[in-house]
Amino acid sequence: MGIALSVLGLKAAAWWLTGSVALLADALESVVNVAAAVAALLAVRLSAEPPDANHPYGHAKAEYFSAVLEGALIIVASMLILNEAWGAWRNPHVPNVPWLGLAISVVATALNGAWALLLRRDGKRLRSPALLADARHLFSDVVTSGGVVVGVALVAITGLLWFDPLLAALTAVNILFSGWQLLRESVGGLMDEAVEPVLLTRIRALMAQEAAGALEIHDLRTRHSGRTTFVEFHLVVPGDMTVRQAHEICDQIEAALKAELGAAVITIHVEPEVKAKHQGVLVL
Repeated sequence: MGIALSVLGLKAAAWWLTGSVALLADALESVVNVAAAVAALLAVRLSAEPPDANHPYGHAKAEYFSAVLEGALIIVASMLILNEAWGAWRNPHVPNVPWLGLAISVVATALNGAWALLLRRDGKRLRSPALLADARHLFSDVVTSGGVVVGVALVAITGLLWFDPLLAALTAVNILFSGWQLLRESVGGLMDEAVEPVLLTRIRALMAQEAAGALEIHDLRTRHSGRTTFVEFHLVVPGDMTVRQAHEICDQIEAALKAELGAAVITIHVEPEVKAKHQGVLVL
């Protein structure tokens, strides 16, 4: 939140000095960064709460709500920027002291880029949708800020005033696309989408390797909830296998999956061989 407020202050100063609508667009996008930082903080704190009687599966999905909110705010910001760009297109003006404003904007962009790298690193390590969403938006902000800097510099060099509102409009379109992607991915998490194909292939391979003594694994279902991965499946074992032996196989599979996935909840339904479907994961 401190970084977001600092960047907003720098970009607002750059706009105030120059009067450039492109730099105003860049500053408006940073307003979203501040709101997103607040939402991410609240969501991460709530998602860390342990399961309780009303939420036996935990609170991890709170992070998806933060990402949805951020996507919606991005879309609102893009609409405001397009409105400002249209006004500047109809009544263009020469930016004041453009080079000083651009220097301030470059400092703000560098600060944003460094912070985005840190957020992405920790978001991947913690498997946090809220932090990854924030990092993705900040990277988009860095790209658009770079474009704005180039555009305002071209206005100062060439005197072509239409560069300024054009860059503001392109900034709005870029962050609109970013917001739409963020909304789509976050809604997918709320709708319990399966894990990505590469990870699913790895899960199936681990099951096949670690289920020695069993016959088959079928009805595999997966989903993400924040940083936690849920895996459910049926394990078919020989009809004469003891409960203890079947339980040992379950423990072995569960340990391998948790070592691969980190935070994971594994649910296994054990069945006798007469329940085999001859499909799914065959045990090596």
